[in-house]
Amino acid sequence: MTSICFAGPYKPIMCGIGDYTEFLTRKSPGARWGVLSFNLSAYGGPLVSNGTPQKGPVWYGIPDRHSYGSAVIQQGLDILGVDTRDSVVWFQHEFGIWPHNALFVNMLKGLDIPAVVTFHTLHFQSTETRYGLRKEQFDFLRTLLPYVDGITVFSRGVYGAVAAAFPEYIDKIHVVKHGIHHYPEVSRLARREAKEKLNDYLLYDSDLDSRTRERLHEQRILLDPETIVLGQTGFLSPAKGSELLYTVRNSLDRVVPQKRIAALRIGTPRDKYQEEYAARLQKAQDGKPNFLLKVWLPQAMLPVAQRAFDMNFYWPVECTQSGVLAHALGAGAVIASRDIEGVGETLKDAGAIIDTDLARLMVKMKSLIINPELSEDISEKALDYAEEYSWDNQVRRHYELSQQILQRQPVLSESGTSEDYRHLQSFRATVEQGTVGHH
Repeated sequence: MTSICFAGPYKPIMCGIGDYTEFLTRKSPGARWGVLSFNLSAYGGPLVSNGTPQKGPVWYGIPDRHSYGSAVIQQGLDILGVDTRDSVVWFQHEFGIWPHNALFVNMLKGLDIPAVVTFHTLHFQSTETRYGLRKEQFDFLRTLLPYVDGITVFSRGVYGAVAAAFPEYIDKIHVVKHGIHHYPEVSRLARREAKEKLNDYLLYDSDLDSRTRERLHEQRILLDPETIVLGQTGFLSPAKGSELLYTVRNSLDRVVPQKRIAALRIGTPRDKYQEEYAARLQKAQDGKPNFLLKVWLPQAMLPVAQRAFDMNFYWPVECTQSGVLAHALGAGAVIASRDIEGVGETLKDAGAIIDTDLARLMVKMKSLIINPELSEDISEKALDYAEEYSWDNQVRRHYELSQQILQRQPVLSESGTSEDYRHLQSFRATVEQGTVGHH
């Protein structure tokens, strides 16, 4: 039976890609998975909880992000008892996690086991190359593709960019979309019920400061049935452009004066850089219609909050995909977002409200505020998408691809459909016209 040994960050490392790997292993068949992760004391990133290593077939032996090679990977495989004749090693790649491109390629060259790489941060709307890839990404893929058995990407857009740039390696390129969570109990909640649950948590179970609790209680924004709540969750990163949440609320308040509209940003900073950004957000909020709640939402409460918001507003500065949205879609949340890169593709497929222009997006948001009955259809489309790309289904696709690679069979992936072939042909046409990246 085929086994997969995932390589990259893993809990307790605080990292979205570490979470991604943990979600995959949680659904992987028993005794058919392992993890090669970094030395926790040398990784250089924050750890969750008390930093206790995960139980199970996990090896925290990769020295750090700047020191690794095929011998290190082989050592981990030996310690875990991985049968390299019937297994693949599957790397989760992001340029900050594996910062030395030549070192990464040299590691792949020396491996004596089939290797697959999932790329979390490839672009297809960049102006740096005619294909939409960034220049560093193009150069990296050119050196990497000869030495890897397969790569997976999260969107048809990235698939089109890489396939157009490297048609000779098209059989190695596959779309395996980002997994989506499934929250049946949360998705069955009426928005009013979700708001009540979130309100109770924030007032009675969270570690919010007393002054913020008082203001939240006084304003009753989560209990007043006439109040429209625009919300956003996740770490307080400048890349998320959270200050626009307040700007959009203020604008909508002027054009829909008959409705009371509030903005609720919930999240915490996780490093000094984000602390500085959180301080700027603190000045932008006023604790009346615009709130900043510096509190960490536990995993059970995150989808409840996303379900509670009348609209989850998301306008990232740049973003190739989003783990936060994977939770929101599984909760049947209503999302209003920027149409950008893989985020835009995902949300378009999931029936969310999206646009490349903020003013046009606000017109759509205004329409939804005036016609709230439209929210139900949006929620149902989100749940349909969540079912199609559940973690169970995406893990199954990982193992199917692994087995096909091991057997050296023609690979039938999501990128192998006639629809995606037409998409690739269309993408190549845009490359020839020089319009890639101008979105």
